[in-house]
Amino acid sequence: GTNVVKEVDRIKKQREERRARQLSQIEEKRERMNVDPGNPNWEFLSMIREYRSTLDFRPLSMSDPSEVHQICVAVRKRPLNKKEVNRKEVDVITVPNRDLIVVHEPKLKVDLTKFLENSTFRFDYAFDETANNELVYKYTARPLVQTIFDGGMATCFAYGQTGSGKTHTMGGDFSGKTQDCSKGIYALATKDVFKLLKSLKYKNEDLVVSSSFFEIYSGKVFDLLNAKAKLRVLEDGRQQVQVVGLVEREVDSVDEVLKLIQHGNSVRTSGQTSANQNSSRSHAVFQIILRQRKSSRLHGKFSLIDLAGNERGADTSSANRQTRMEGAEINKSLLALKECIRALGRRGAHLPFRASKLTQVLRDSFIGENSRTCMIAMISPGLSSCEHSLNTLRYADRVKELGVEDSPELKPASNEDEEMAPESEEDDNLALLRASDDVEMSGDMYTFHEAISHLQEMEEEILDLHKTVVEASQQWVHQDMDLLTMTNEVDYDLDLYVQKLKDLLAEKMEVLSKFNEKVTGFQQHLAEEEKMSMNIKRPVK
Repeated sequence: GTNVVKEVDRIKKQREERRARQLSQIEEKRERMNVDPGNPNWEFLSMIREYRSTLDFRPLSMSDPSEVHQICVAVRKRPLNKKEVNRKEVDVITVPNRDLIVVHEPKLKVDLTKFLENSTFRFDYAFDETANNELVYKYTARPLVQTIFDGGMATCFAYGQTGSGKTHTMGGDFSGKTQDCSKGIYALATKDVFKLLKSLKYKNEDLVVSSSFFEIYSGKVFDLLNAKAKLRVLEDGRQQVQVVGLVEREVDSVDEVLKLIQHGNSVRTSGQTSANQNSSRSHAVFQIILRQRKSSRLHGKFSLIDLAGNERGADTSSANRQTRMEGAEINKSLLALKECIRALGRRGAHLPFRASKLTQVLRDSFIGENSRTCMIAMISPGLSSCEHSLNTLRYADRVKELGVEDSPELKPASNEDEEMAPESEEDDNLALLRASDDVEMSGDMYTFHEAISHLQEMEEEILDLHKTVVEASQQWVHQDMDLLTMTNEVDYDLDLYVQKLKDLLAEKMEVLSKFNEKVTGFQQHLAEEEKMSMNIKRPVK
């Protein structure tokens, strides 16, 4: 009979243990709910807090040493903003130390239990929400100021979704809608340029500083220092890319530069539809240029670029053509940018710089012995931005993964000629991007990109033709007037008059019908693109 008693005791004990376990789970759940009462995501929040409690946080500080990289990739996490705090948005990004970023992606198991998928990324620098612009500047753009004094080309890009803090980082702190330009990377870099210029080492070099500021919107270049004049980008025989007519203002002080930046920002294209009022739809390029005073010869150039919101690149399925073309162009330019930066780290690699206006305009910054670049990828901390943040981090990760200094196959090519692989004019840059882009472009997406590029070329052609026709019309008016004047003579030559009139009419008809054919062709292409855009399968995430 003792076995039965033992069995009963065992069952009783198990029941008590189970009850205690259930109680402790209920307790734990209650505990967790106290983390943030009323937050629907409280379970995720407490899991994230638990994760963080195990970490030994060692963020970057002003006293840490900064290194010089040819390609530097940093990530900056912004703090939750007031709106997000009020919405009880959960912060899903952790920055444990100076080079790591962890994203806590909330997931559900099949049985609906919640769990976190933690993805870790490593970069040259990681800035948490406590970092200010000065700290970010010190490790990213500041080391590049020296580059331009050494006669090199430097570029600094701010990348990320709309509202993740690009314009804040580049242009300066916002308080409400007004921006304090003196606190942005544009200004901090300028300050250091003037400081170096006045230093003993460079005082007698006789260098002058000038600035230009333009934006690239939908594959077109607009001068922000000249009433948004639309500029042409041409390549000369020596493959030098010229932005024709771009205003370059000579500047003598940081204040002058701040005024230019403020002016430029105020005229920048802003998306009415976008999450933030100024800048999501265009890339803004601010350049600090050093020239020799006497010869005006270029000494060095620092281009600081506030990129269009990367989520706009996904807008290619929009019903609005403008938005579609804009999205396709942003998408293409960000892919091309990534490949150009990667090629910078692999000497002799092929540069697909013609694949977008952005990379074409910056071509001289990606070639040459002394080119350095840094990318600051910005991420929003909230759970609702999780998908975008992961996309941004993956992009930034691919920009750098090749910049491994010590791997043997990356030793510089010894053959100089080889280093500048000749770019054939007919370069199919798009195909090149397609081949090299990790996120395989679907076939119809590729066709769509091609169609958009073709439309943009045709648009340029139509506008040029239109101008030519207008100029011809002005000539015609003169000829018409001359003919009419002729008929005022008492005994004018009627046969000659009719012959000349016929010749003139024939010329007009030929020019106008050719023009009309072109416009009709363009119209058909527009209709085809419209159809095509409806059939695109979006990439499956």
